[in-house]
Amino acid sequence: MNLFEKASVIRYHRHRIREFHGRTVEALGWRGQESQLRRFQVLLQLGDFSGCSLLDAGCGYGDLKGFLDQYCLEFSYLGLDQMPEFINEAKARYGSRPATGFYCADFTQVELPRLDYVIASGAFCYRSGNPGHYFSTIRKLFAAAKNALAFNMLDAAVFQQHDLLTGHDRGAVMAFCRSLASRVESIGGYLDDDFTVFMYRDAPMCSKPVLLMGENRQ
Repeated sequence: MNLFEKASVIRYHRHRIREFHGRTVEALGWRGQESQLRRFQVLLQLGDFSGCSLLDAGCGYGDLKGFLDQYCLEFSYLGLDQMPEFINEAKARYGSRPATGFYCADFTQVELPRLDYVIASGAFCYRSGNPGHYFSTIRKLFAAAKNALAFNMLDAAVFQQHDLLTGHDRGAVMAFCRSLASRVESIGGYLDDDFTVFMYRDAPMCSKPVLLMGENRQ
C-alpha cells in the first residue's frame, strides 16, 4: 500500500473510534463482537499454540491474545499494528500478561521475526492500487512462520463493495498459496462473506481440527 492508502486506513479507524465512542470492536472495523469471535474460533483450528511463539500481524486491540489464553498454555505472543491508538489499548488490556509484547509497526514494511505461527485477522480487507500487494504480503508472512500461517479475507463473490474495504477472489488466493505451500486449506461458511486460509509447512505441529457448525472446507 502507498502512503495515501495507509493514511486513508488510519483516518478510517480514527473516524470509527469517534463514531463508536471509544475502543470497541466496531472501531477496529468489525461489525460486532460476534463476527470477531467467529473468526477467532476458526483461527484457533490452525493448531495447538501451547508452548509455541505466535505473531499477530495487525493485532488491533490484541483481543486474539485474550481469546487464545482461554485455550492455550504458556505461549509467547507478539502483536504488531500501525495504529498507535490500537497498540496503546492492547498494552492496557493484555500487556502485563507473561510473554506478551505489543509494538507499533507496519508489518508489511518491518523485518519480521521468525516465529512458530503467524496469524493475520482482518489485515487483508483494505483496498490497494497495487494488485500484487496482497500476494507479496502473504509471501512475507508465510516466510516468517516456522509451522503455519493463517489469515482471513472478505469473499469478493459475496462482499458488497466499500470505498475502503475490498473482497478477494477465493480461488485465486488459494492458487497462489498452493504455489508456496504443499498443504493449504480454506474454510468458509462461518460468516456470509468471509473465508480463512491455513498454509502449513511440510511437518506442521498441529492437531486435527474440528469443524464448527456451518463451516465448509476446501
